[in-house]
Amino acid sequence: MEIGHFRAMGTDVEVRAHDTAGIQATTDVFAAVEELASRFREDSELSRLNRASARRVPVSDCLAQILDAAADLHERTDGLVDAGVGDAVIAWGYDRTFEEMPDVAPEPDSPISGSWGVDGREVWRDRGVKLDLGGIAKGWTCDFAVGTGLAEVVSAGGDVRSRDPDTLVEVMDPWGHVAARIPVGVGALATSSITRRAWKAGTTDAHHLIDPRSGCPSVTPVLSATAAADSAVEAEAGAKAVLLRGADGLAWAAEQSWLHGALAVWRSGSVYATPRLAVRT
Repeated sequence: MEIGHFRAMGTDVEVRAHDTAGIQATTDVFAAVEELASRFREDSELSRLNRASARRVPVSDCLAQILDAAADLHERTDGLVDAGVGDAVIAWGYDRTFEEMPDVAPEPDSPISGSWGVDGREVWRDRGVKLDLGGIAKGWTCDFAVGTGLAEVVSAGGDVRSRDPDTLVEVMDPWGHVAARIPVGVGALATSSITRRAWKAGTTDAHHLIDPRSGCPSVTPVLSATAAADSAVEAEAGAKAVLLRGADGLAWAAEQSWLHGALAVWRSGSVYATPRLAVRT
């Protein structure tokens, strides 16, 4: 088994594949999706979509697939995981790659809110709504690389997709300690945290996880959440939903048939998990 490492989508990616050709192919896929779906590239298809004045815009097949996944998970999470919060993310100061951001961003203007959806290969949006596909695109790309046989395991910034029955993932807490060891096997795992990408917006503590109910960074007693599912894109959405739901997040996750379980690290340092989540000590 060959192991490769590269940077893509603002994070470190590790790939395990049978040969170097698989690693290179996975690298190419990440580059292609980033070029397509990055909101930080002015020439990306997503950026052109966000700038378009028309309410309905045709998109490529690949972008339509990613947006369709985002729309599906928006529904499954009762609207909490919403790709349509792009304007709010920008308003709070995350308008460039995190590496390029200043320590303190300006006080935010009132963000635009509204609805969006996908009809085949056509996207519709209320006026002014901007889409942000960051985590969804990352999870979708992990799933594509493993699902098409390019790689056996892909790990990208907390998102893991595997078809190796022996895959075991160490979940780290925000302080760099092992919170849990989870046997992923053939499946997926994702961790979302409000501590990794945080900054000041004026005098307010801000982070990248926007609560669509308020248009503001989520206020939650949970610092990081991990979810297990069949696919990385599902796990990504599940982890974010647990964070956004806060104190009720794990109870919600335990009721979702599409999640295999979830884990949350609270601000106190306490770690809790749903009963069905397999955890090794």
